[in-house]
Amino acid sequence: MQPKGWHSRGYLPHFDSPETVQFVTFRLADSLPAHVAKALQDRDHAFPRLDRELDSGIGACWLNRPDIASLVEDALLYFDGERYRLLAWCVMPNHAHVVVEIVNENSLTNIVGSWKSFTAKRANALLGRSGSFWHADYFDRYMRDDRHLARTTEYVENNPVKAKLVSDGTEWPWSSARFRRT
Repeated sequence: MQPKGWHSRGYLPHFDSPETVQFVTFRLADSLPAHVAKALQDRDHAFPRLDRELDSGIGACWLNRPDIASLVEDALLYFDGERYRLLAWCVMPNHAHVVVEIVNENSLTNIVGSWKSFTAKRANALLGRSGSFWHADYFDRYMRDDRHLARTTEYVENNPVKAKLVSDGTEWPWSSARFRRT
């Protein structure tokens, strides 16, 4: 499927373009109460509140399980260098952040859909459950310049620190930050 440019599936607007660096957040289906999700829908400026709500650890937080978090991280890494180039990522207890450069005319929509579909089937099997694993939509923002990219990468890799899960981002086992240890 070819990239679509600006589009929406009735939820958030998305920008899908090849050779574009994107910041993507996708979350578990039960990670936000319905009234909070509705209040945040279609509001780009609502990301700080979304971030606070997700970091508070609402829902089952299946990504807290090492086997499920590793499954998601492995899926992110699988096509790195082929369909996209991963620049940063972090698998949190109830959501994941990814900074990714789309390559070779691939579609962000298809890439995120592939990550979510594959991991949902495997995670549900590991959990002995069925039903929605991921929320239907995802948040994305394209990187406007190198400074924006640097700030976003720092945000992604320090999200476990901000959420008080670790004292240093390099300590979080499902993040690109651990590869930046000095």
